[in-house]
This record gives sequence, C-alpha cells and structure tokens, in this order.
Amino acid sequence: MAITVSGSACLTAAFLAAMVCTPIPASAAVVNRGTEGAPLSEIRPAPKSIYPDQAVITAEPAPSDVDQAYLGPVLLMKSAIVDLEAGTATLPLRRGKLASGETVWSILTDATDVNLARLNGVPFSSKLAYATMGKATRKGHIEQDGTIVFASGKVDFSPKHSVSPGAAPNFFPPKAAHPGSVGDADYSPLVSLENNSGAIFNMPMVAFNVSADELNKMCDGDVDYSKLEDKVLKICPRDGTVTLKLTLGYTFGKPIFYLSTEANDETVAALEGATYTPALKDLAFALEDASPGESAERLYTFVNGPTGIDNPFRQGLDSALSDQGSHGPLNVLGGIPTINLDYSPMWRVFPVKWTDESIRKGYRTKMTDAIAIEDAGERGIIESVAGGKPKPVGFVVNCPVVYRVN
Repeated sequence: MAITVSGSACLTAAFLAAMVCTPIPASAAVVNRGTEGAPLSEIRPAPKSIYPDQAVITAEPAPSDVDQAYLGPVLLMKSAIVDLEAGTATLPLRRGKLASGETVWSILTDATDVNLARLNGVPFSSKLAYATMGKATRKGHIEQDGTIVFASGKVDFSPKHSVSPGAAPNFFPPKAAHPGSVGDADYSPLVSLENNSGAIFNMPMVAFNVSADELNKMCDGDVDYSKLEDKVLKICPRDGTVTLKLTLGYTFGKPIFYLSTEANDETVAALEGATYTPALKDLAFALEDASPGESAERLYTFVNGPTGIDNPFRQGLDSALSDQGSHGPLNVLGGIPTINLDYSPMWRVFPVKWTDESIRKGYRTKMTDAIAIEDAGERGIIESVAGGKPKPVGFVVNCPVVYRVN
C-alpha cells in the first residue's frame, strides 16, 4: 500500500502542535478499494478482508456522498488511511513521554471536544466526558515544545499473546487465554490534558520505552510483538505512521470497521488481541446508554452462534475460536457517528447466547442489529450468559470506529 506523507506540519500553538506535529498522511483517504462493480451497479464485490462474511458491499458513487446518514461508505476517522483489501488503517504515530521520562508511542482516536475532534480527524464522543472516574482517565499536560507528557501509566508489551480454544463444540470459554500486553494500575488510553480545560482524548499506547531507531527497523512490517501492541502490522517513526489491523462488526445492519485496543478483563483482552487495562474497571456503569454518568455504549457478542467460515450466517466466539482466530466474532455495536448520538469508543459488552430451544427450532442465525437482538431477548430466543435478558456483565472494551462500510 503506497502512503504519502506531508512534512512536519507543526503548528505554532503548543496544544495544536502536540496533536499534529508528527508527519501525517498528506490526504487521508480510503485506498485499495478492491474490485469495482459493473457500470451503474449499486453493489460491488466485497474486499477480501471481509469476505465471505460480506459477499457484496455498496458501490460508489453512493448516497452517503450527499448525506452521511444515507447508504454507503463513510470514513469516520478522517486521519486514517484505510486499505479495505488488507483490512488495515494507517494512522499518525504520536510520540510523547511519561513524567518519569520514558518514551510513549500512541495514536489519537477520539475526543470529547467537537472542534478538536474535527481538527485531528477523529470521531467526536460527547458521553466520553463522563469517563473522569477513578483511574479510568489519567492526567497529562503539554510542554512548550508541544510534547504530551502523561503523568503516569505504563504498558508491558513483552507477554506472549496466546488463546487455546475449548473442546468442540464449545470452543468458548477457551482453555487458556493470555493477553499480549498488560497495563499497570495507572494506565488508561483516556487522558485529560490540563492545557485544554480537561478535554478527554482517547490515546491508546502502541509501544513503550522503545527508541525511534529501533522502531524504524519495523517500517516494512517485520515487527517485534514483545515491544508492540498485537494489532500493529507496521510502525515507522521515520514516516510518523503506524498500521493496525481492523475488526469487522455491525451496527444497525451496517458493516463497520473498528480498532480494538484495550479491555478491562484478561480473557476479553486476549480474545480481542488487546491490552489488558485494569484501570478501565473504574468507568461508570450506569447501564442505560443515555444516563448521566454513562461513558460507554453497548456491544453484543454471541457465544454460540453458527460456526464454519463458509457458513454465510456464522457469528460468535465459538466461530472465531474454531477458525483459529483468522476471523473475528462479528460483534454487533450500538450507536456510531452518522447513525446515533450516543457513540463512545468505550463499549459495555453484552455477552449473549442462543437458547437450546431456539437452536432446536432452527432460529439461530447471524444478527447485525442491536434492536433486533433486544427483540429476540424479549422473546426468550436469546439470553445473557448470566441468565435472563441481554445485559452487561462488567466487561468494557476500547473499540474506536474507523470506517462505515455501507
């Protein structure tokens, strides 16, 4: 994938410099879309990164070119270069440091200030402002040269990521699951910068206490995961970029791509290939999406959906684990920008399963709409893994949205 970068692009104001002074893609765009459809057709073949989970997707030009709420592709994270064929996003790599001096390499994915979100080409999340609880949001400031200094929070990237599926047909729960990176008690991807009246930024760490020279050896993709977050495919301080693997999911029937960077549970982090982050256990848990104090949105993950990579209705953790991790569980997310008002990159996980009776009756299929899942829960077709109707059970994941496919 060819990527062009601009020069330094630093701005004079200290805060703005901290956000954009690393080299960034000259024009963030979706590249390598794959095969286009026939002339005048409204559909085209799906790129290989999401096939066979999606066989066709919207062609361009699309109604979303007129109004983003309409059908069609929408680049939600404007700072990203998305490669649909590879299923990757290339983002600006941001260098900062801890107050204790260690180098911090991170990405910026969301902001609670709408103007700063637009300035930096990332989604805006109003409800993320409720995340200032306990250690869920750490402190930081910007120095005169534009360097972001985090008060605390380290990540150990040295553990080896591993997941051992359970015995068939119940591949979940896994026999063993070990995340490949672990944050200390003070680490959170969320940071409140005192220079900007406490606006919160989602800045997941991708490497820690590693020199630029060492990371520059990984510009071509020969990466060392003992030093990096497990979703990183390339990292290049020389170019100011980092490329990460995207995850396919659904929201209100539409396929979307998102990043998966942190989780507040070890097993969930291992399944997501994300950093285990205990501090995210401090997030408010108001249970209702629009409640004052609720900083997260809802995400449904199926345990016992249909399996088999060639099954057009496959979905869930059993499927993901039985496919040796080559394809994800196809989670169903709640509101995202362009569809709803309550987007947050923090997601409360609703683990659900098909009941034995619904499986016997042949109801089990692929679900892509949160409202339809709740409807099935009311009917007793789907239930929480904790029993009863679908509900959160304490797991939170950090999954910033990048691209709406349809």
